Amino acid sequence: MPSTPTRLGLFGIGLDAYWPQFPGLQERLQGYLARVAAKLGRPGVEVVNVGLVDSPDRAREAGRRLRREDVDLIFLHVTTYALSSTVLPVVQRAKVPVVVLNLAPTPAIDYAAFNRLGDRTKMTGDWLAHCSACPVPAIANVFKRCGIPFHQVTGVLDDDPAGWREIDDWVEAARVVTGMRENRLGLMGHYYGGMLDIQSDVTLQSAIFGTHVELLEVDELAALRREVAPAALQARLVEFDTAFDLQPDCPAEDLAEAARTSVALDRLVAHHRLGSLAYFYKGTGVAENEATIASLILGTSLLTARGVPVAGEYEVKNIQAMKIMDLLGVGGSFTEYYALDFKDDVVLMGHDGPGHIAIAQGRTKVRPLQVYHGKVGHGVSVEMAVRHGPVTLLSVIEEAGGLALLCAEAESVPGPILEIGNTNSRYRFACGAREFVNRWNAHGPAHHCAVGLGHVTDRLDKIARLLGIPCRRVV
Repeated sequence: MPSTPTRLGLFGIGLDAYWPQFPGLQERLQGYLARVAAKLGRPGVEVVNVGLVDSPDRAREAGRRLRREDVDLIFLHVTTYALSSTVLPVVQRAKVPVVVLNLAPTPAIDYAAFNRLGDRTKMTGDWLAHCSACPVPAIANVFKRCGIPFHQVTGVLDDDPAGWREIDDWVEAARVVTGMRENRLGLMGHYYGGMLDIQSDVTLQSAIFGTHVELLEVDELAALRREVAPAALQARLVEFDTAFDLQPDCPAEDLAEAARTSVALDRLVAHHRLGSLAYFYKGTGVAENEATIASLILGTSLLTARGVPVAGEYEVKNIQAMKIMDLLGVGGSFTEYYALDFKDDVVLMGHDGPGHIAIAQGRTKVRPLQVYHGKVGHGVSVEMAVRHGPVTLLSVIEEAGGLALLCAEAESVPGPILEIGNTNSRYRFACGAREFVNRWNAHGPAHHCAVGLGHVTDRLDKIARLLGIPCRRVV
């Protein structure tokens, strides 16, 4: 996750006229707000709780503070009835997305105990402590009329796993958006010639995600390779033996070349403070550059597993998808369709180049390849399947001059794979292989996508909402 914490703004609402009328109500609502603040807090998150907003003056003050505190997302906890004029100035001044929390303090009012109170004033005060749903239509109305996007969670303050799962999704979505905004993406080399589908407007990527793009030269990596000391090279070979299942037919010289490049890659990433990397380079005409590019796969696989995802073929859009999945903590391995298995009704997917070895089924094999198909050189490559169980596919796609997220849920299932020194998995979709590829292709994605563990399309949808872009789900 990003080094800078995600900052969540939080405020409750009320009506200042109530406090002298109903003793104890204000303190009770403040208690609700404190419980929400405690539940929102977690490692990597700071909660800026500006308290109960109960008048237009307090609203302007709260909005100014949230803006000064540079919050990434606001949670509005609707604690009781309040005027919409006490809500609007907060959100207008803060100028960040808002999630309206319509959380009842209990699953239901204890009607018998309520009616035994006897005192009508006490009864009204108790009712006001339960009427969080009342002003939500008014808040929604004003937001709509002012053109302010908003999101809602309706549920119960405590003992509501479904409601709090949704709130947690919003928190995690905000953390991903923060991470993408802070990310430094390295682009090394150039596009694979003729792959028109993967080409993208890098400025648009920065505009939507906030990503900083660092343009790199293969020559810099080649120069760093020259400086790798024998001790560092030997240490990396030992790490390879631990991280991978090295096959006995891997030539020692190819493993040494991969180790040298891996050490150099780590230094390149550290020097430029990269959080992700996409690369491609023909490597012809300069032997040193060719050797550099041909020996990247093991080092880039290690980087991907350590939270610096790497995509081949200069796939800018897909490295963004991989980084999103990485920030969600679910992986993000580079993949594409290989073939359809109509007999088992699965889609075979994988790719040459780096794999996300942290989400592999078992240990990742390293095999020697005499030729990298469609690319120059030869060397060692990784062969792995994504861990069996639920998975999610994600692609960043272009539509109507902008970007969108395209996602689908599936199962990674056991079965025979192609032992060709590439990543390779079998995915089963609820709608069937035939229908899935038709529905996915209808959105016009590039031919690559990212795959991660678990079913996380709900979180991806919230990430898209915070970014202000569509999320297209294939089901």
